[in-house]
Amino acid sequence: MALIDVHTHILSKRYTDLLEKHGPPLYGLSRDSEGSVIVTRKGARFMTFTAPMFDPTVRLEAMDAVGVGLELLSYTCPNCYWAQGKTAETVARVMNDDLAEVCAKWPQRFRGLASIPLQDADLALRELERALDELGHVGLIILANVTETPLDDARFEPIWAELSRRRVPTLLHPTAPPGVPEMGLGDYGLIPSVGFMFDTTLAVTRMALGGVFERHPDWPLIVSHAGATLPFIAGRLDQCYRFIPDARAKAPHPPSTYLKRLYYDTVCYDVKALKLAYDLAGPERLLYGSDYPHNIGDMPGCAARIEALDIPAAEKALIRDGNAKRLFGV
Repeated sequence: MALIDVHTHILSKRYTDLLEKHGPPLYGLSRDSEGSVIVTRKGARFMTFTAPMFDPTVRLEAMDAVGVGLELLSYTCPNCYWAQGKTAETVARVMNDDLAEVCAKWPQRFRGLASIPLQDADLALRELERALDELGHVGLIILANVTETPLDDARFEPIWAELSRRRVPTLLHPTAPPGVPEMGLGDYGLIPSVGFMFDTTLAVTRMALGGVFERHPDWPLIVSHAGATLPFIAGRLDQCYRFIPDARAKAPHPPSTYLKRLYYDTVCYDVKALKLAYDLAGPERLLYGSDYPHNIGDMPGCAARIEALDIPAAEKALIRDGNAKRLFGV
């Protein structure tokens, strides 16, 4: 039984050229001490380029070695949220067009999760329609904040309403959280190791407490990295909901009610962490993901941790590919 990878990333030269030209002063390209090309954010290391991000043929070899039959490709952060005006439209179209070209060349191995410029709601809705209806992408990727604007902000409501109406499966991926300089996350590579986990946890908690999931219950949202810290702190969130009035102001149910309705990928590095996500949401809401080909991605390890779970074989089959087939129709 082949795996379906719902969390795996791609880039294109046209996109990185646009990032290099229009990204500064927030984002730029540089090289690290080992000569690798990296994306910097305000001068701090943010993300490392790897060859498979740009070369699908290298991906196919790695997929075959692990038994991944299909990858749902998406652009990683910083995605297109750094662009403004006409540039935002250009960047989003380039991303989705280049992604569609790869999927069309290898239709049995790759499908696309589109990107939309959330910083412009009208443009985002137009690009969503184009990407899904014209280009044939099967879902969406969004980042956990939009240049530090939280996802429960009212400006995004029309987008969440449309995603719920169309039941668009969406991968929620972290980016640099608000307050990077204040928290010193530019040191020691802390943005991906700690900042990403904080960003995802904060985004989903705000959306739950802000009533987003109550208002838009038909939106299938997949939380990256096995839910970050959400499976670990779900009980704490409910306890705060019970005893802090502010936490109950906009959501009629405890946070865990909504967390159990979300989906989670398997991108984590400890089977005990994966078991927490399983215990929170159940086998029908876990999907194989690897974070390949990031330098910390782990295609074989994420597959092995599914097999290491002490659960029935039928449930493992759901996590490997069954849930993805149902959710994305692939």
